[in-house]
Amino acid sequence: MIRFAAAALALVITSPALTTPVQAQEGETIEGIVAIVNDQPISYSDVRERASLLLLTLGAQRPTPEQQQQIASQALDELIDEKLQLQEASEYEIEVSEEDINGAITDMARQSGLNREDLIGVLRQSGVDPQSLEAQMRAEIAWRRIMGGLYGSRIRISANQIDERLKRLQAASQETQYRLGEIFLYTANEEEKQQALQGAGTIIEQLKAGAPFEVAAQRFSSAPTSAAGGDMGLVALDDIDPAIAEVVRGMSEPGLSEPIEVENGVYIIDYRGRRDPSESVPVVNMVRLAVGNGSEDDLLAATAAAEDCEGAIEVAENDPNLNASNLDDVKLDDLGPEGRSMIETIDVGQHTDVMAMGDSLGVMYLCSRDESGSTLPSRDDIENQLYTRQLGMISQRELRDLRREATIIQRGS
Repeated sequence: MIRFAAAALALVITSPALTTPVQAQEGETIEGIVAIVNDQPISYSDVRERASLLLLTLGAQRPTPEQQQQIASQALDELIDEKLQLQEASEYEIEVSEEDINGAITDMARQSGLNREDLIGVLRQSGVDPQSLEAQMRAEIAWRRIMGGLYGSRIRISANQIDERLKRLQAASQETQYRLGEIFLYTANEEEKQQALQGAGTIIEQLKAGAPFEVAAQRFSSAPTSAAGGDMGLVALDDIDPAIAEVVRGMSEPGLSEPIEVENGVYIIDYRGRRDPSESVPVVNMVRLAVGNGSEDDLLAATAAAEDCEGAIEVAENDPNLNASNLDDVKLDDLGPEGRSMIETIDVGQHTDVMAMGDSLGVMYLCSRDESGSTLPSRDDIENQLYTRQLGMISQRELRDLRREATIIQRGS
């Protein structure tokens, strides 16, 4: 769980790589303590390196000073949570092996369009100690094991719960449904909400500049869907918060919402399209392959090496300049006349012509077509979804409790 710290950080980060140390007005380097968590310190260096890591993960390009400050606050909050998680792991004598950490880093690299060696290289080139990432992975793995050990066996998903969920999905299929993605920033009070609103604005700016939504959701969202890159699937408006439903109702084209305030936080919604009831419509699954440096030659070289959707993902995994994202169950009508025409003229496995994607260039690979667009998840899928959601909610609650009970001293607070 990541929240926005209320304390202002005396931290200056240079763009884009954030490699310059924090400097005092006299030009002296400051390497002091920014926070203490139950007697364990967090240094300015820790925060600077984690802020660099967050920006690299998002693929942020030339962030403004305001965005840098928000990312620094994000970094501090993340480090505070990790201190608490590792302290709890010590209490339960949870051990995380180097193999576990290496596997987690490999997965993270893949989500960022890199392989493990490239990610470590990028970190070193940007002045970020890879041990910062290793500490993050250690905390995440340890916390997941604590939550699974304490609560995993207690969560029981009954046949009645699955039946009820299926009934709701079947009923929703007779209503207009919306394919949405979400990023939720949890806040405990009004002061934190104002910080979260500013942070949401920063995230939206980076998303509009080309940062992958899925990665941003995994890094920043407190919603149970964060593990799935924020994907909410197809939902009816009656099944979501009224404040979100009102915003979605007013969105006619795919895109990002402005920050949406709710009682306990702030949402960013990625509107991906709608499906009307009892409508037989062409729905497609695609992979979006984009080039980070805007070079059409680099993109064409990548498409020459990738023969299909799986190939596009594989190529992106091995090239830090490329990013591949899955786009599932996209209604052709939501692509607009030009986009629909491009998809309709290619066969499954082929890609479109080069097109503008935010500030960069990309192509769309067609993975499959579905003329009905009315499939429902299996009972096993529903059971897994309900289990993951319940465990995620418990995990967030436990971390909030740890934070409330801890002694946390922040510089300037």
